[in-house]
Amino acid sequence: MEFLINYTCIAQKVLVEKLLHSCNNLKTIYLLLRPKDGKDGRHRLDELLLSKAFDRVLSKNRSIITKIVPITGDVTEEGLGISLSDEALLVKNVSVVFHCAATVKFDEPFRQSVDINVIGTRRVLQLCRKMEHLSALIHVSTAYSNCNRQDIGEVVYTETVSPTSIIHATQWMSDSLLDAITPHLIKGRPCNYHYTKALAENLLLTEGVGLPIAIIRPSIITASWKEPIPGWVDNLNGTSGFIVATGKGILRTMVVHRSVSADVIPVDIVVNLMIPAAWQLGVQRPVTN
Repeated sequence: MEFLINYTCIAQKVLVEKLLHSCNNLKTIYLLLRPKDGKDGRHRLDELLLSKAFDRVLSKNRSIITKIVPITGDVTEEGLGISLSDEALLVKNVSVVFHCAATVKFDEPFRQSVDINVIGTRRVLQLCRKMEHLSALIHVSTAYSNCNRQDIGEVVYTETVSPTSIIHATQWMSDSLLDAITPHLIKGRPCNYHYTKALAENLLLTEGVGLPIAIIRPSIITASWKEPIPGWVDNLNGTSGFIVATGKGILRTMVVHRSVSADVIPVDIVVNLMIPAAWQLGVQRPVTN
């Protein structure tokens, strides 16, 4: 079995490590890595493997890293920015795709949010359509994509304006006009992030017909519970930043609501859902209309 994972953050490191550690029949992990600071996918992979997250699996078998193949690409580019030779490799071999790439910035301009979270998802779908052996596409969304609703079920809620219309609008509207209409589009959601993740789900519903797709909606992803290392985290985003700042005495006061709980989930729990979801989807293919 061969996997394609587009890489952006903490969950992807734990996902790659868990696959290497637990999936004995895994043949290859193709890791889509965006060029950054003049470094291509190969150099970024070398840096990635220096993370403590991989100590467990590398201490048992260092040669296992040969199962990871870097693919230089970018979800914001046409065709994911993948070379023709790499695309042919993926089309022929990949059976499971984990689509994790997204911008999680709450202050990201609307146009960029749509480009990464919505159009980026469309580009992944277009590649998946070509794959000869695709058995599962796991799309990582967020529990807050529908946070403007009182009750949320395990369904995709149709947005008033279609993803296609929003994509078209970003291609001709000025930034000022987009800023003016954004409050009317997001409908009570805190920011563009939550809205564009909901749009991406809508896109999967309309343009992913016939493909084996599962949507995962984790809440606020935080440090690991057990794996690969208890308490492991590689950034100061979200709750991790608050904990570190409080522990160092930098953050001494904060306005909170006693009646509101922070809904967080350890990164290894999320990964331990993603992998079985791909397995179940591949083994028990649902009937699609």
